[in-house]
Amino acid sequence: MYGDDIHLWLHRIRAERLQRAAGDARRLHRTRGTRRTRLLRTRLGWTLVEVGLRLATPRLPRSGLAARFDH
Repeated sequence: MYGDDIHLWLHRIRAERLQRAAGDARRLHRTRGTRRTRLLRTRLGWTLVEVGLRLATPRLPRSGLAARFDH
């Protein structure tokens, strides 16, 4: 049939729109990336790393009476 390649056309149209949107976002990011936002983003990133490490680190078993009645 003549409509067999319609999905390829739709894919190309969508890819072009996404590439255009990505280029617009890159240009916008370059103009809006202030020092304050970068510092905030860096601080947030390191906080998330710290929280992740705390969640990933196994807890040490407690000793004494607290360990017996903790169940």
